[in-house]
Amino acid sequence: MTEDVLALIKENVIQGRVTQDDEGLEEGMVGQPGVSELTEKALAQDINAGDIIKRGLTAGMDIVGQKFEAKEYYIPDMLASAEAVGAAMEILEPHLAKSGIKSKGKVVMATAKGDLHDIGKNIVSILLRGAGYTVKDLGNDVAPQVIVAAVKEEKPQFVGLSALLTSTMVNMKDTIQALTDSGLRDEVKVIIGGAPVSEEFAHSIGADGYGADGFDAVRVVESLDSAGGN
Repeated sequence: MTEDVLALIKENVIQGRVTQDDEGLEEGMVGQPGVSELTEKALAQDINAGDIIKRGLTAGMDIVGQKFEAKEYYIPDMLASAEAVGAAMEILEPHLAKSGIKSKGKVVMATAKGDLHDIGKNIVSILLRGAGYTVKDLGNDVAPQVIVAAVKEEKPQFVGLSALLTSTMVNMKDTIQALTDSGLRDEVKVIIGGAPVSEEFAHSIGADGYGADGFDAVRVVESLDSAGGN
């Protein structure tokens, strides 16, 4: 029974179905339980929240990531799946502490000052939550000093910065400089991403990592974490 529910959660993540009203990528799925209903069902069956995340949500997103990298899925498909995971994580959050699952670490996420785009940042935030990290999302158009204040208050191990405009990329450098000026730079690892951003640009501004897409960003965070990230 446990395996059945977790397999259905995984499949519906792949289909990008949040609720039973969603169509999914295949026909004939409307009316069948989506990820939200299946997550509630799993909890009602006393399935551990960690198992729901690992064997249902994360397993599904692993397949989505493979399909995205193989160009079988595009950004709207990935976003639909990420939204399904995000809905499930909201349901699971109160149960995580009860089940003794500890966060892998905390990440402060923001879109750079002057940039109003946040789809990429939102996907990364959801994927990080699904991977076991606590995420504080500051939103878009975030000034360097706001990020500095959040680092002081939240004490994260990581800061994730996104930009979709070449004109706002420079504000990533300003943010890193602000962290340095505040004496906080050594306290956090900074990962950047976004359409105009590159590995070379990340190195040039002193960032610790670069994520080419949402899945790559999670891999970078986990690699920095396992390598002894603060």
